[in-house]
Parts: sequence; structure tokens; C-alpha cells
Amino acid sequence: MSHSKYDQTLALAGIYQAASLVKQIANKGKANNAQIESSLETLFRFDANTVEEVYGNVDGVRHGIKVLQQHISDKSSRDIEITKYVVSLIMLEKKLSSSPGMLETIDRRLKEIEAQFSFFSLEHENTYAKIGALYKDTISTLGPKIIVSGEQPYLSNEYNASKVRALLLAGIRSAVLWRQCGGSRWQFIFGRKAYLNECEKILG
Repeated sequence: MSHSKYDQTLALAGIYQAASLVKQIANKGKANNAQIESSLETLFRFDANTVEEVYGNVDGVRHGIKVLQQHISDKSSRDIEITKYVVSLIMLEKKLSSSPGMLETIDRRLKEIEAQFSFFSLEHENTYAKIGALYKDTISTLGPKIIVSGEQPYLSNEYNASKVRALLLAGIRSAVLWRQCGGSRWQFIFGRKAYLNECEKILG
């Protein structure tokens, strides 16, 4: 897999997209269904040859690119909550990368979920529940847990809670991809200008 800045930017935008959607569900009880689906589809693209293929195409991560651009270009409009989720996902992915047994479990269970798509589509609540349970059984045990803040009526709704966990797992998927493309915490802190340039080129 190539390690171009373009690929890194798409993968980093994937983390921001998942974090942004988590925030929306936690605070409003809903988010754009197409964007949720694009993020969750990345969990089932096991044999993609390029980063773009993981997201289907650039449009699959366009929301994340816009959120990433906003966070890099204007400090005053940076969303602290989304940033907190992104940093937590990157840290959890690093822990996951040193746990091959857990990676195998996640891969096996995602393939089991995919095998049931003829009965339950990706956006079916049963699928959300299964992906959410997978996150709970694996990533949640790595610690420290990601504390999602929002409106209690939305957070206590089990359907929303499953969606949030599923999106957090999709965020971890993008974090794995970002690291595979050469992304690092140092670049995250000091390489903002290069990412901003890529965002601007992609968004035109």
C-alpha cells in the first residue's frame, strides 16, 4: 500500500468522519445515514488494494475531509470533543496493534457479520447491534474507554449506543489504515500544513 500524503489524508479523514458522526448521534440522536453507511462499509472491505477503495471512493469520506480541513485551518472553530475522540481512537489503535489475538477475533467476527448480510443489511439494527457488541467485547477492554458525552436520552437509547460503538470501531479501522500509510502522532501534531494542502486539493 502506498504511503502518499493523499492516502494518509483520506485515512485521517476517516477517523474524523467517525468521530463527527459519533458526536452528532450523541447530541442530536441522528446523523446522515449515507455518511454512517460509508464509514461502516470500511469494516467489510477486507481486500481493498488502495485507500480510496476502502472508502468506496473519495465521496465516501468527503464529510471527514471537510471536518479535518476545518479543524486544521481554524483553531478557533476546532471542536474539542471531536478532537478528543480522534486522539483516543489513535491511542486505542496503537494498543490494538500489539494485540494480534484481538485483531484476529475482530477479523473473524466481522466476517461472520458480513455472512449474514443476505438476512440483515448493513444498516439493519441487528447489524448495528452485532458490530456494537464486537466493539464492546474487544476495543472497550483495552482501556482507557472512550467516554462519549451528549444528551442522556440519546445516549441511553440502545440503538443509538450500538451505532456509536459501531462508528468507533470504524474510526479504529481508519486509524489502522492511517498508521499503515505511515501516519504517526508526530505528523498529527506537526504535519498539519501538509494535510491541509491535501484537503484543499481534494475538495477543490
